[in-house]
Amino acid sequence: MARLEINSVSKAFGAARPADGLSLAVEPGEIVAVFGPSGSGKTVLLRMIAGMFEPDDGDILVGGRSVVGAPPERRGIGMAFQNFALFPHMTARDNIASGLRARAGGGDVAGRVAAISKLLKIEHVLSHTPRELSNGQKQRTALARALIGNPDVLLLDDPLRNVDAKLRYEMRLELPNLLRRGTAAVLYVTQDYREAMAIADRIAVLIDGRLAQVATPADIYAQPASVAVARLFGDPTINLAEVSPVAEHGMLSAVVTGARMRLGAADGAAPAGACWLGVRPEDLAVSSASTDDAIPARILAITPMHEKAVLLLRLADGTEWLAALSPDAPQGTADDTVFVRFAPDAAMLFDRATGLRIGPSHRLKAA
Repeated sequence: MARLEINSVSKAFGAARPADGLSLAVEPGEIVAVFGPSGSGKTVLLRMIAGMFEPDDGDILVGGRSVVGAPPERRGIGMAFQNFALFPHMTARDNIASGLRARAGGGDVAGRVAAISKLLKIEHVLSHTPRELSNGQKQRTALARALIGNPDVLLLDDPLRNVDAKLRYEMRLELPNLLRRGTAAVLYVTQDYREAMAIADRIAVLIDGRLAQVATPADIYAQPASVAVARLFGDPTINLAEVSPVAEHGMLSAVVTGARMRLGAADGAAPAGACWLGVRPEDLAVSSASTDDAIPARILAITPMHEKAVLLLRLADGTEWLAALSPDAPQGTADDTVFVRFAPDAAMLFDRATGLRIGPSHRLKAA
């Protein structure tokens, strides 16, 4: 068992800086998803750990030993790429075994290939070359090659990106159990927030080469560190409105397009200056009844989405919000005037200038 430590690692390519002082630790047997938009530096981070790039600054340790400058084969690291990277002239069996055969002491290669291929349900295609495999079989073959050597650290670079939707869903369920059978520290890169939440013990949110937040999936959804993080999680995305909160009788409140809304308990004085109010679409209640604590809005469109219906709403000041309702909830029709409410514990406040979250979160649930 070995711990992966990334200490103040930076990397620049000309003016671009895809890694800027990154620090992260992954424990043996833990799965950490590195999640962020395209170009945020996820793959560069993995390639520095694997030895394809060397960091400009900082250190990378596996089991307390620095691997910076060490050749890739001496780092104790397994890696599966998003494009599979299989040898086209080799069978699936030989691709899986290639890592073991490249070093001395591989042991019972045939037995280990048989065991890992049975675990990944590809034993029936071991004699096939990559061009004869489906994308799902290629993905499992690449994963088997990465796992067979029992690496101290396992790097997975968006391994489900090139497989079909059905297999992607199945692997989201299977992968965590499979990976936890070993003791490797797993770093899993993905651009899909649902995949990160389904597979990982913790999520490291990477934005513009910096870690914006590292926390459990539930905490990141319920307590995003910033507006930028909040926007990356949830479908539909979080609703935002500019407000100026006030503290009265131990409670925060703010006016949203003419309606005074409660925002939860005040922890001291109200935040100074303008803030972003954030509310998740599933936390909105929509009805035809007007009350003092309801925001008037007009329905612009209704989109059925299987387990929910998404309403596009326009508030009185022109702001557009989204509400995610259960299909059997009253919804109205386009152009109807409705009234929107949310519970105080659903409200999140962010500093208008920095985008950082203000105060503790009162949310009690995560999607």
